[in-house]
Amino acid sequence: MIELEGIEKTYPGAARATPVLKGVSFHIEAGEYVAIMGASGTGKTTLMNVLGCLDRPTAGRYSLDGAQIGDLDDDALAHLRNRKIGFVFQQFHLLDRASAVQNVLLPLIYAEEYPADAKARAQGALDAVGLADRRDYTPSKLSGGQQQRVAIARALIMDPAILLADEPTGNLDRASGLEVLAVFQRLHRQGRTIILVTHDAEVGQHAQRVIVLKDGTIAEDRRVASPRDAEAELVALAKGGDA
Repeated sequence: MIELEGIEKTYPGAARATPVLKGVSFHIEAGEYVAIMGASGTGKTTLMNVLGCLDRPTAGRYSLDGAQIGDLDDDALAHLRNRKIGFVFQQFHLLDRASAVQNVLLPLIYAEEYPADAKARAQGALDAVGLADRRDYTPSKLSGGQQQRVAIARALIMDPAILLADEPTGNLDRASGLEVLAVFQRLHRQGRTIILVTHDAEVGQHAQRVIVLKDGTIAEDRRVASPRDAEAELVALAKGGDA
């Protein structure tokens, strides 16, 4: 699904250039759930922007589902991004006056052809994140965790090959964060490829693989022997136990 070989990213400066990614290489197979971790300033956001085709690397090769990113012009790159990648950010970016289902429908406005089954798709996406009964609620009537789940449903509406989430639990309390992680684990079990960018080691342990960045390079790439179960942790938390 994803192949990175020798990816470098350098930002020009008035005095000197700043290298951020320094020869990053890894592959991600279809259906994997990967957490990309590292402290602030290690290159996580830059790597996410490269993976999400929001920024081009300075050097190296990036192949996304067989397409060589370096060979695409801006229009082709935007088309690939819109078809292949669903984004979830720390900020929910919902329209305040729009209902949950209207927020989920937003990406279809920019589709080449508005699908006849758009409302059914939106309802299915809300079902997938456990919010079927909140379709007509505006964001002000939803908790932070519910708003993030609407944002996940919005990312699902185009049926992307990859869900790319940047600190998706960063603005949430523990229970709400676990609800979001439980959604990701359910989607992963259904075969979705999920890449989660986080600085939180506990969040990363819910993935099946962890890639750790340090100073723009890969310091660690390991499988998680027994990923944490967010749904089980939610149950324990509700019972007052150690989640």
